[in-house]
Order: sequence, then structure tokens, then C-alpha cells
Amino acid sequence: MAEILLFVAGYLSGSIPWGYILCMLFTGKDVRKHGSGNIGATNVYRVAGAPVALSVFILDMLKGFLPVYFATHFFGFNPFQAILTGLLSVIGHNFSIFLRGRGGKGVATSFGVISGLFPMPALMSLMVWIAVFLATRYVSAGSICASLALPLFIRLFDKTPAYTVSGIIICGLILFSHRGNIKRIINGTENKVTMKWQKK
Repeated sequence: MAEILLFVAGYLSGSIPWGYILCMLFTGKDVRKHGSGNIGATNVYRVAGAPVALSVFILDMLKGFLPVYFATHFFGFNPFQAILTGLLSVIGHNFSIFLRGRGGKGVATSFGVISGLFPMPALMSLMVWIAVFLATRYVSAGSICASLALPLFIRLFDKTPAYTVSGIIICGLILFSHRGNIKRIINGTENKVTMKWQKK
């Protein structure tokens, strides 16, 4: 019973649309009707600015980290159960019950999950994301490259097959949610992120 309850809690935690909630709270705008229409931190940055976007990123990351942390430290879940809890959080973010099956792209929530399960692979994936983003100014390109590298980093630090498979599944979810971005990158129509201190 405890497993089922935490699985459900993982999905519901992931489903909380913080991007939508904070944008409505601080700007009165529905983030889904502006920019890319996504509820993640990148689009929130375009709509509501950096402080709100950073808050959304942290909260979205915690949606993945906390269920995994509780699963491993308080409930004593085995690796398979902990991974499933984390994956349900990502699925909840991507297909939120509170937004009628719509959601974000799962990058921040996935980062929270892997931070709770694999701290070093998470850090290395973050470094890949930063490097690609700084080189291209495409958030999506950074997310795609970091997700592709994730299973390799997990395998490097832990040979447990279930962990490697979880990295592949997370990678697959991120690639699926970025399928539109991939097409736009190929076509040269993907939007770059221009920071406040950068000239357009």
C-alpha cells in the first residue's frame, strides 16, 4: 500500500503546474497563451522574467527530487521502486492531470529525479547543458544533448542495468517532448534565449 500511495503522490507532485500558477500569481497571464505556450521555466522567463522563472525551475526540480528522496530515505524503496516513483513525477509534469493531460517538457523535473538518484551523473549532465546552451543559446539543444549523455554518465558511475534503463527512459521522454524543437533546430527557426545583459 505504501508503494502505491507514493507512486500516486509522485505523479500528483509532478502534475502541479508551477509555471502556470506563478505566472498567474505574479503577472495575471496564462503562460500557455504566450511565447511557446510551454509551462516550463524557459517560457516563464519570456513571460514573467528571471526571478519567477528561477522559482519555477526550483519548484519543478523539487517535484522530481522530493518523491525520490522520500522513497529511498524514508520508505526504503529498492532501486526499481525509486526509479518508478521518479518517472511518474516526470510523466505527471509532462501530462498534468490539473491541465487535462497537457504539461511541460520535463527537463527540470527529470533533473530533480536524477539528482536524487545519481548526483554525479546529474552534475555532469548539467555541465553538458550549460556548455551547449552557452554555445548555441538554445535551451532545447542543451536539454537534448544533456539527456542523450545521461545514460552514458549513469553507466559510467553505476553498472546496475535498471539505472541505465531509467536514464534511457528519461532521455526518451525528454526527446519526445522536444520533437517540435528538434524540427525547428533543423529548420533554423528555433528561438534563442537572449539574456537581459546581452544585445539582441
